[in-house]
Amino acid sequence: MILVIDVGNTNIVLGIYEDKKLLEFWRIGTEIHKTSDEYGMMINQLFSFSNYKLSCISQVVISSVVPTAMYTLEHMARKYFKSEPLVIGPGVKTGINIKYDNPKEVGADRIVNAVAAYELYGGPLVIVDFGTATTYCAVSKNGEYLGGAISPGIQISMDALFQKTAKLPKVELVKPETMICKNTVSSMQAGIIFGYVGQVDYIVERMKKELGDENTKVVATGGLAKLIATESKTISIVNGLLTLEGLRIIYERNRE
Repeated sequence: MILVIDVGNTNIVLGIYEDKKLLEFWRIGTEIHKTSDEYGMMINQLFSFSNYKLSCISQVVISSVVPTAMYTLEHMARKYFKSEPLVIGPGVKTGINIKYDNPKEVGADRIVNAVAAYELYGGPLVIVDFGTATTYCAVSKNGEYLGGAISPGIQISMDALFQKTAKLPKVELVKPETMICKNTVSSMQAGIIFGYVGQVDYIVERMKKELGDENTKVVATGGLAKLIATESKTISIVNGLLTLEGLRIIYERNRE
């Protein structure tokens, strides 16, 4: 079995794979001040709750967009899983050609998502990842990572609206029934959620036009993917665990 770890700015998602089957997954908060022992004991508790033992893991695979957390997590893998972790970065075989001005600038999560989406659905594709930031990535018909766009995430937008206005409250991210709302909370929810849907559809349509292929698939992932996909005209596939799949695939390509 392998343990895959996707480290984001807000959450860490962990999954256990046996061959190609995802047996279990968990989502915990990213806390850069936690020690390797704190992370190790937390993961041990998650394993115990689902009746797994740390000793069943033969390899740990990590993708991270939080550099300050990497030393801690790598040390945790060595101490608690007796494994030298496979960290996604330069020198790791991904099987994808990165057509970026500086390939080292591309976030590991974006490459991992591209690997998984192309393997699962073929190309060309646009991948929309709803994380702390929302990333839009284009992959060619031949599996080349072409680049994309980055915008503030939904939660960031919501937090900014609350923090920068005197009278507007902090509200839950729930889709209202109408666009013309009759109270402040619903009005904020409509503006954020439906406004974000408009942003997603416009950016995706522009990217599809630049790709020049009407058969371009649009794959959404991330914690809020389902919320936006229900209203979006462009999103055709939702896979909330796309990054975990990508980590498994990259592990398979590097296991020799």
